Amino acid sequence: MSQSRWPVNLALVPLNLRTGNVSPRRIAILGSTGSIGRQSLKVASSQAGLSVCALGAGSNWQLLAEQAHEFRPDVVAIAEEKDSSRLKAALPGGIELLCGPEAMTELVLGSRPDMLLTGLVGSAGLKPTLAAIECGSSLAIANKETLVMAGAIIMPLARRKNLAVLPVDSEHSAIFQCLSAGKADEVRRVVITASGGALREHDEEQADRATVADALAHPTWRMGRKITIDSSTLVNKALEVVEAHWLFGLPPEKIEVVLHAESIVHSFVEFCDGSVIAQMSRPDMALPIAYALCWPARANLPAEPLDLPAVGRLTFKKPAGRFARAIQLGYQAIRAGGLAGAVLNSANEAAVQAFLDGKISFGRIVPMVEGILNKTPPCGETTLEAVLQADAWARQQVERTIADKGR
Repeated sequence: MSQSRWPVNLALVPLNLRTGNVSPRRIAILGSTGSIGRQSLKVASSQAGLSVCALGAGSNWQLLAEQAHEFRPDVVAIAEEKDSSRLKAALPGGIELLCGPEAMTELVLGSRPDMLLTGLVGSAGLKPTLAAIECGSSLAIANKETLVMAGAIIMPLARRKNLAVLPVDSEHSAIFQCLSAGKADEVRRVVITASGGALREHDEEQADRATVADALAHPTWRMGRKITIDSSTLVNKALEVVEAHWLFGLPPEKIEVVLHAESIVHSFVEFCDGSVIAQMSRPDMALPIAYALCWPARANLPAEPLDLPAVGRLTFKKPAGRFARAIQLGYQAIRAGGLAGAVLNSANEAAVQAFLDGKISFGRIVPMVEGILNKTPPCGETTLEAVLQADAWARQQVERTIADKGR
């Protein structure tokens, strides 16, 4: 593992640049009406030097119009074409409107932002991310699925253009911050923490029968429906293992996951001398978002101090049972290589949607994804076309499995 495999070379950043004002930076935000997008806009509005040049959303045209009035971007994009006429009528004058399945990619290519923050759900972030690299934009990635699917494409392209790839996930932001304490070849392991999600107190049988409402009742974080279900299955940690592999150039044996119900320690790094550096904060996505948007400066945020005596205790335990089975999918995808990451992500997306639609039970999600991952088709070179074909194949496999076996 070499230091050049990190998303940015920390050795090139003088320490006196790690605090202070943010240099002027034009930011495009995809998924602006979702949880990450809304919080990103709040952070951007509080930091001098950050301006929003483009906004993209899936279907919430009313909120997108409100955001356009407040931030006055050059261009907005919406994926759902049926709402484009109403959005156009609601937009302030002078703002370009793009719509349709390729609108997000067109937005990036047209606005050419200094930084793209991708808060889209699932595979929708892949093409816009590649477009941003083509434009020379830095990446702030909240869309972990993009790296899971195509890290083998994205990271070499970004390195070739010397672009920063900055994590927005709280766990990977924590790792990124902790890594500044040492060199890449001094890292013994990184440990990703997991809250355990809404069903962490359920036994195996109870979890198998969990309803959509049960699985969405996360005790700590407020997130979108898909990621909240991923947190309940712990497939989110399988995806985060793959994401850490690509972001930091780590082999699977140097990546671990532990359960940490309090969600105070977001991840920690152990170095070769036994030193362990952890990043701790209250569970608030504003911090990792601001760290990515303002890097290498630290944003001045009105965060409530972390009161550890009030927290009382921090607990950790190894994942077992259904949790261990779900996390193992990430290690399997890394070791298999090729299209396995794309199949893992897409099969999971489709299976989660099937659960949300009432087509399968909660207990079917992980076994279904595992079965499809085990059948990943072989691949020569990992190209965008091959990744997209694997994405479509995995989704078809989910549909066929449901048709064959029902709930």
